[in-house]
Amino acid sequence: MEYYSSHINKLIEQLSHLPGIGAKSAQRLAFHIMNMPKDQVEQLTSSITDARLNVQYCKCCYTLTDQELCPICANQKRDHSTIMVVENTRDLAAYEKTGKFDGVYHVLHGAISPMLGIGPDDIKLKELMKRLQGDVQEVIIATNSSLEGETTAMYISKLIKPTGIKVSRIASGVPVGGDLEYIDEVTLLRALEGRVEL
Repeated sequence: MEYYSSHINKLIEQLSHLPGIGAKSAQRLAFHIMNMPKDQVEQLTSSITDARLNVQYCKCCYTLTDQELCPICANQKRDHSTIMVVENTRDLAAYEKTGKFDGVYHVLHGAISPMLGIGPDDIKLKELMKRLQGDVQEVIIATNSSLEGETTAMYISKLIKPTGIKVSRIASGVPVGGDLEYIDEVTLLRALEGRVEL
């Protein structure tokens, strides 16, 4: 049974296609948009359209940018000999928020997942290997600690090791504030193996 006009139903349907937005959230957003002033709605739609038309991959690290090179790759003060490999642009942003990493990144745009039919050729691995022909001293693999992330990390490590470039993996283990009794065995083992001297 249709409760709303076809225009509202269409808006709700389109919003529900967004990740993390279910039917109720889409409905709430649609009604919020309907109550916004028209100029704000026009700003929202034009910013979505402009972003979609103008944002592209950085030609070096493949993060999203509106320039040929992203601000990180264009920054000569960054250490271009250290590359951190991440799965997506959101992971890059998370590391940048720490303010502690002064190297550059490489965004894979996914992880190897045979179950989902995603192989090494479906992510930006060839592009990473091409970058390693330059003056690179270390590759830090910062993929997620999921099965796909671990598979990707192992694959990258096997590709890079023969080149003589140092390959490291981010540590994983007990989260800050976590109770040991509730943490799984694999995480506890990782925390033990990745221990550091105090």
